[in-house]
Amino acid sequence: MKTEKDKDKLLKKLNRVEGQVRGIQKMVSEDRYCIDILTQIQAARAALTQVGLAVLEGHSKGCVVNAIQHGDLTIIDELLSAIKQFSK
Repeated sequence: MKTEKDKDKLLKKLNRVEGQVRGIQKMVSEDRYCIDILTQIQAARAALTQVGLAVLEGHSKGCVVNAIQHGDLTIIDELLSAIKQFSK
């Protein structure tokens, strides 16, 4: 993370995702309409993707830049691996 403010933003987003997942659990337990459940699942997935992209951006602008400035080019392979894993 770059700053405490960035960290706080991510934690707020994750708390919202947690609330979405709890809402989905409630919908399932109440036998709600399947399409409504699927819509909420997609919304939670999209929110998690946004969190992941923010983490990836912070890693790229912070850890990767720092490692390259210190001559550690193996960080590029790590970054590419993380991008591949995240995009699955």
